[in-house]
Amino acid sequence: MKKLINKPEDVVREELEGIVYAHSNLVTVHYDPNFIVRADAPVQGKVGVISGGGSGHEPMHGGFVGMGMLDAACPGAVFTSPTPDQMLEATKAVNGGAGVLHIVKNYTGDIMNFEMAAEMAREEGIEVEAVVTNDDVAVKDSLWTAGRRGVGITVLAEKITGAAAEEGRSLKEVADVCRKVNAWGRSMGMALTSCTVPHAGKPTFDLPEDEMEIGVGIHGEPGRKRMKLATADEITEMLAEPIIEDLPFQAGDEVLAFVNGMGGTPLIELYVVYRKLAQICESHGIKIARNLIGSYITSLEMAGCSITLLKLDADLLKLWDAPVKTVGLRWGV
Repeated sequence: MKKLINKPEDVVREELEGIVYAHSNLVTVHYDPNFIVRADAPVQGKVGVISGGGSGHEPMHGGFVGMGMLDAACPGAVFTSPTPDQMLEATKAVNGGAGVLHIVKNYTGDIMNFEMAAEMAREEGIEVEAVVTNDDVAVKDSLWTAGRRGVGITVLAEKITGAAAEEGRSLKEVADVCRKVNAWGRSMGMALTSCTVPHAGKPTFDLPEDEMEIGVGIHGEPGRKRMKLATADEITEMLAEPIIEDLPFQAGDEVLAFVNGMGGTPLIELYVVYRKLAQICESHGIKIARNLIGSYITSLEMAGCSITLLKLDADLLKLWDAPVKTVGLRWGV
């Protein structure tokens, strides 16, 4: 294992300390329990929006804390759900009197711990709603989920939902926007290599040099199939066609197309994938109105990519375009 770390047990703490040195104008970091909040939290009269999950997926979620996106994020240990006390303290820290929305990826530990935190927050008089993201069309159940995994749509939901909260919409309205994004989005990913969790010190799974995994999860969970390596165009078709068929997307739909790198994929390769995705969408009569290309949900150093398509209406498009100022996404300011 070759990694730029000191001790595996110190990775998350030292990452958070690095964030403080780099971005104290945007966020504040709390320790024991660990969570990241926007520097001006709580914003009075605004719905607070928080998310969280295991570390190792950066910039998700901590890189998306700031104006127009998340109010707080809870980083667990690498690939491990954050604890209920992290989520409770983050919920209290962003409560500006209008309630708090939890955006939860569909992983068993995340759901259980967020539910416990929500119950404790309600006992303290904070109104909490939760929305679970489950956009992965690759598998119905995985090692860590009952039902589909929450993957790429989570980032898009955090941006769009954050913009709705910034407008001053009510907790129910903000939660409904998040539910719409989840309902209208589909994703699938693939891996060319495994990743190595620092504590484990060895690859999560064995993938021979001439093979790839289609439908892999963001923690290295098995996907739909393992097969011989294919070209970028062939891989893009294997990911895009099931996504389009699942919603199903239809001719005339406007979409946001998100091509995501898994941490070890050069941007040059992501644009090769986006090129083919644009051609596939065009052949189906689907118009790409907005795009996002880059590594926003990573799996440590895994090589591979995921594709997400989100159907847009006028409101979602407006909320996507709204100003955002975070470490990982920034425009309009």
